[in-house]
Order: sequence, then C-alpha cells, then structure tokens
Amino acid sequence: MDGPSNENSQHTCSLKDEGDIPKYWGWSFMKYQIIPVTAFSQNCTLIWCEETGQAALVDPGGEAAKIIAEVARHHIQINQILLTHGHLDHVGAAAELAAHFQVPIYGPEKEDTFWLEGLPAQSRMFGLSECEAFTPTRWLEEGDKITVGAIELSVLHCPGHTPGHIVFIDQKDRLALVGDVIFNGGVGRSDFPRGDHQQLINSIRTKLLPLGDDMTFIPGHGPMSTLGHERQTNPFIREEPAVW
Repeated sequence: MDGPSNENSQHTCSLKDEGDIPKYWGWSFMKYQIIPVTAFSQNCTLIWCEETGQAALVDPGGEAAKIIAEVARHHIQINQILLTHGHLDHVGAAAELAAHFQVPIYGPEKEDTFWLEGLPAQSRMFGLSECEAFTPTRWLEEGDKITVGAIELSVLHCPGHTPGHIVFIDQKDRLALVGDVIFNGGVGRSDFPRGDHQQLINSIRTKLLPLGDDMTFIPGHGPMSTLGHERQTNPFIREEPAVW
C-alpha cells in the first residue's frame, strides 16, 4: 500500500553494505529492532532505552501477536505507541497493542484524522481483516518532544505522503524514523487522497536533508539508509552539480 515509488531499488546504505546492516542494532542509549509485518512488509520498529528498559512501538501495522512475542524476548516495558501517519499498514495493530500493553497512542498529526476514521474502508479496499477506527490519545505537532526512558525524540511535520505525516528524530543517536516520507532509493507515494508530491519533496528538502548527511533513517518499508546517501543517489531528490 505505502511502498516507495520505485520499490525494486537496491541501493545500499553508505555506512554499511546492506547485507551488513542488522535488523537489531544500537547506539548509546537507543536500541531497536525492525519487525517486518503485513503483506506490505511494513517496518514496525521496536525502540528501547538500554539504560531504563523503557520502550515504544513505532508504526505497528499488523500481526500483533508477532510484535508481542518480539517485545517479550527483550524483557522491556512498552510505555507508548507512536504513529507516523494514518495508513492501515502502519496503524493496523495500534489499538490492539495499546489495549494489550495498557499504553497511550501518540501521533500522527491531526490532519490524518480522516485516514484513522476511514480504517474500516481501508481494510475493505485492500481485502484485509477489518480494522476499527480509533482516535490517538494525543495528536502530535512539529516541535513536540517524546521521551522513551533517556531517549528524546523530536517531532517534525512532513506532509506530502499524507497531510498529517510526522517523523521522529533522535538527534543524539543520529537516527530518524521517517515512515513513508523517504526510502532507500525512493520517496513515498502521493497518489492517495490529499497526497501531494511537491509537498513531499519540499518536506524532504527543507525538513529532513538539513538534519545532516550522517543521519541514519529507518523507512516504513525496505532497508535503512542515510540522508547523505539519498542526497547523492536518490533520483527524486538528488542534487545535480551546477552547470557553468
């Protein structure tokens, strides 16, 4: 549903060869595990603070039982669910997991209200088990801060794929959770209701690229990359050399 515009791209991350990037990795405080779920191979990301054991689930798109099992393996405590946007393959298990762990749901930005209200229709459209509509505990806005133990995530509003799409930035550990804004070698689709390709490109160029070339990101689908690698190689945003 929400895959990149050029899903067959196989560019590798500039920090490591793609085959060397584990699905489980960690920096100073944050550790994470990417849990692929649903027929859309959506990257649900489990993040946790090694110092405190506090954890969050980012974009749990489905397969709640699989996600619960992975959480149990690490003996950590989920204290919130974070959503980048309202598409079914990113939120499909959010309400079920919030009830299971007894935790709040934060995000996306309120402009994605119509997507969450339309979850039953999204389910029928894609022939999936019906997902009931829900309202998050709190909508998020640009500049909001989310803490997961000692980890601080900054919120950026990056519309284009959806009008209320947000991304989560860990400045200290140089890691971004970008949902379907940008991919390794591609960008998000903009052919859904209220999608806007130019707005998407503007979000990438004015919000994400200024974070720095060394910023690693986990996309909603496909392998990880860095903003520097995408700046140089991504055909949708590549900076062309000046012509004199």
